[in-house]
This record gives sequence, C-alpha cells and structure tokens, in this order.
Amino acid sequence: MAAYSYKALDLNGKLIKGIIEGDSERQVRGQLRAKQLKPVEVSESGEKVAKQNSTPVFSNFFKPRISQSDLALITRQLATLVQSNMPLDEALTATAQQSRKPRINSLILQVRARVLEGHSLAYALGDFPQIFNEMYCAMVKAGEHAGFLGTVLEQLADYTESNQYAQQKLKGAMIYPIVLVVLSIAVISILMVFVVPDLVSVFSHTNQELPALTQMVIWLSDFFTESWWLVLLAIIAIVVFFQQLLKAPSRKRVWHRIQLKLPFISGLVTSVDTSRFASTLSILTSSGVPLLDGLKIAGAVLSNLELREASKSVATAVQEGGSLNRALSQADVFPPMMVHMVASGEASGELETMLARSATNQQRELEMTLGNLMAIFEPLMIVVMAAIVCTIVFAILMPIIEMNNMIA
Repeated sequence: MAAYSYKALDLNGKLIKGIIEGDSERQVRGQLRAKQLKPVEVSESGEKVAKQNSTPVFSNFFKPRISQSDLALITRQLATLVQSNMPLDEALTATAQQSRKPRINSLILQVRARVLEGHSLAYALGDFPQIFNEMYCAMVKAGEHAGFLGTVLEQLADYTESNQYAQQKLKGAMIYPIVLVVLSIAVISILMVFVVPDLVSVFSHTNQELPALTQMVIWLSDFFTESWWLVLLAIIAIVVFFQQLLKAPSRKRVWHRIQLKLPFISGLVTSVDTSRFASTLSILTSSGVPLLDGLKIAGAVLSNLELREASKSVATAVQEGGSLNRALSQADVFPPMMVHMVASGEASGELETMLARSATNQQRELEMTLGNLMAIFEPLMIVVMAAIVCTIVFAILMPIIEMNNMIA
C-alpha cells in the first residue's frame, strides 16, 4: 500500500486534509466515502515530491526535509517500539500516528508502504536520501543483517541528538555577535543618513573650506543617502558571483584548501570535520559495518573537499592492508591526537571507543576555539564601532572648532 494525501468535505461542508493508506486512488476514495467524507482531491504523497524534484532549478527548495530534532524524535520512537518486539510495519504505523506534522506522517507512511511491498527498512529509507543520509541507511542495514535493529536505532537516535545539541550550541554562540553586528550597522547607517546631513547643512552657507575628514564624511553620507541601493545590489552581486564561482569542483577545492591555511578558520574547519568523521566511523564500526565501508561513508560526510580527498586516500591505504592510524598519519591533515588515539584503539582492540573519545575531544576543542574567537570578536566590534562613531563626531566638530577660532 502507498500513502495518499487527500482533501475532503465532511457533512458540515468543512474542508479536511490528511494522509491515508490505500492500494489505489479509487480505493482511497472509497475509504473516504465510507467515513462519510466527500473526496475533493486525492494524490499519492510521493507524486508531488517527484514532480517538484523534476524541476532542475528549484529542486533543492522543494525537496522534503525535516529538522534534526524531528529526525531524532522519530528515530527514538521507532527504536523504542522495535525493541519492544513490535512488528516493523506496526512500529512505523505507530510512529506516523504519533507525529502531528503532516510532512512527517506522510514520510513514515511512505516508508511503511515500501516495507509492506517486501523491501528492507534500509532500502525504504534510501528512497529519501535528503532526509536519511548514507550513514543512516548503512547503520540500519547492518542492524537488520545482525538482528540488532532496535539497538542500532537507539545509537542513531543518540548520534542525531548529539548533532542537534552541537548545532544549537553553535547557533547560540553566534546570536550575540550577529546582533552586535546588525546594531552597529544600523547605528552607523542612521548617523550617516539622518544625523550627518542635518548637522553639516550648517556649513553650506559659509565660505569656509571644510577639513578633508569632514568632506569625506559628507561624501559618504550623500552616497549612502542617494545610492544605498547600489551598495545592496553590489553585496548581492558579490554573494551570487562567489556562489557561482564555487560551483566548479576544482575552484571549490582550491577555496577549501585555502580555508585549511587560514589562521583560526583552519582550526574550526578541521575540528568540525574530523569530529564528524570520528563519530560517524565510531558509530558505524560499533554497529557492525566493515571498517572499509565505514571509512568510505564517514569520508562522504566531510564538508571540506580537501579533507574528503584525504579520507579517500586513507580508505585506499587501509584497503591495501595498512593500519588505520598509519593511513591517517600519512594523510597529514588529521589531528595528531586523533591519530594516537586510533593507534591505541587498534592495539587494544577498542577502536570504536577510542574513535568516540577522539570525536568528543575534537568537539571540546571546537567549543574552546569558538569561545576564544567570540572573546576576541565582541570587544573588537565594540572598538570598531566606537572608532567609526568618533570619526563622524570629529568630522562634525572640526569645522565648528575652526569657526570658533576664527571668531576669537
């Protein structure tokens, strides 16, 4: 059975929307009439997605997506139901009914329809790669083969929740700097557009030659007042140009290589990606996924192309019979602490545990780096804003002081 979305009228003429399962559109309409509902529109849930994804320009905007919190919640619910020995199709039905969001309800029902057709859960989840990534599907597949699907889903829920927590912490750390930047730009814009023209108009009736600083501020004020849209257009053009420039993989890789050489930025990029690499590899290997397959999947989650190429060389070296710690060391992009912990894990037979500890250490290092950056950025922004405001004030006061000196 497939999942169908419908619109129907009840006995009072009220329009009702929902999701229902059925073998065909005709059978779904029959179910609705049996419930004393008059069908208005019935369509398979997957059809709308397919039509939207067929548009190449706007496909990324219309792909069905859910938040990390929703993904963690449905994974946790499904893990709990599977561990209670409930059949998979019933567990999927209960998970869909538990959700109050039509998008999630439709998604789970579509997965259930594929499972009822005889496909495995991993195969059914693989039809929605924008929601369930390669690592998620590989872990579910390994859990199904090993007979520990509930345990693997529990691990996936923990992993998704930890990722969500890290993202929320990063966003929380960025709120104050962003607010500070926006307020600084707003204050300076108000001074330049509204305050400076009124104060400087006093000097327009005098024959006094204005100082260079005052002339520069007046010119900037006139420019922002009359041509602010040019500034906005230039910013948009630069952003669009940069995005188009990075569409080519070769240029994007050069940019990512530059990121790994920039101070502060390199530490952030390396900490984020290597932490993700270590945690993904740890959870894959602990779920029964072979190391080589785990390396390929963990490498695919890296956002930096240079680090992704390094992970491919690591997988190749391991495939040729080398140890993981030696391959990581030869790549020369992974943190030394991570390499040493992997070596210790291989020697003691606790590779999964050491990879998890390495991911935790990288996460802590990332938090410390972000804390240091914020500690520098916040007072720096205050100093920059104060310097700009003082420059505007001096530009206004200098002609007044000169006029007072002339009168004296």
